[in-house]
Amino acid sequence: MEEQTANLILQRAPALSGVQLLALQAQHGCAADILAAGNVGWQGVGLPTRCREFLAAANPAAFATERAWLEMPNHHLVMLGSPHYPALLAQLPDAPLGLFVSGNPTLLNAPQLAIVGSRNPTPYGRELAEAFAKHLSACGLCITSGLAAGIDAASHRGALASKTGATLAVCGTGLDIIYPRSSTTLAADIERYGALVSEFPPGTPPRKHHFPQRNRIISGLSLGVLVVEATLHSGSLITARLAGDQGREVFAIPGSVHNPLAKGCHQLIRQGAKLVDSAADILIELGPLAATLGITAQPDTSNPLDSTGISQARLDKDYKILLDALGFEPLGVDQLVMRSGLKADAVASMLLILELEGRIESYPGGLYLRAGP
Repeated sequence: MEEQTANLILQRAPALSGVQLLALQAQHGCAADILAAGNVGWQGVGLPTRCREFLAAANPAAFATERAWLEMPNHHLVMLGSPHYPALLAQLPDAPLGLFVSGNPTLLNAPQLAIVGSRNPTPYGRELAEAFAKHLSACGLCITSGLAAGIDAASHRGALASKTGATLAVCGTGLDIIYPRSSTTLAADIERYGALVSEFPPGTPPRKHHFPQRNRIISGLSLGVLVVEATLHSGSLITARLAGDQGREVFAIPGSVHNPLAKGCHQLIRQGAKLVDSAADILIELGPLAATLGITAQPDTSNPLDSTGISQARLDKDYKILLDALGFEPLGVDQLVMRSGLKADAVASMLLILELEGRIESYPGGLYLRAGP
């Protein structure tokens, strides 16, 4: 049997564990020889009955869709036990037997940080995720996320905007189906400069249970997981929990006590996640791994951004007072006058200037909020 087809069959085999697949590879070598070993060879590593029945009855013609997909440029199936299979992910007891990859498979073994969060973040959260991703990518980390709208998409965009452009999107569908559809253009950019990854074969549609399942891969690929904004019921907390179970670092950015999207992060911090207010916090916390994996633990000083990516250009004293009064929650002019001690007409004029400079954003109801980076 042709090797590629044999790998596709093994990747789909029910109840075949990673330990058993590695044992079969050690005994028989290539995938085609594993299938040729038959029941006697399969029983030797304790394959359950339904797995042996599947392997014995597998029809190569049933894998035509996957074979056609793999024949396209830059499409790969990376099997457990192969050189490109990510070493960190291979440590998991439930590591996927194979990963479909569209793009650069060498990134699977790059040092990675997962950045996840709400699908409906605040503008500040979205921009913060993008800035952290851009900075950390420039420092040598591949940014990994799930291609979802919101924080995931912002993280991918930030990484793509860095000098490395290295980012991985772990999908809950087959890689011939982009979900959500709003991420189609983003997915094409990721495929060009990074990689799309899925354990699901081409043709697999989005199903609700696929996304918690793919979260273990997001965390399993990564040295740590950063949660930017999340409610108490966010799927991002699943990824963070999995990261903790897998022995990965968990980071969370705190926010306003009035912001429901900060509550999930605050809960993680109470449970032991590392509080983060700069990218340097993450790089330093990764500790010895930073040096061994070629990551710098210093902020990138080649641009006027600090480690969060927020501009530190000097402000006039009154403007600084007004920004400090604004804080990070939406306020109206009257509240700002009361907090800052400045006159109403001065506040209105300064708000206009700050908005034109991109430092604040206006919202319905005459409210203002600090802009992100």
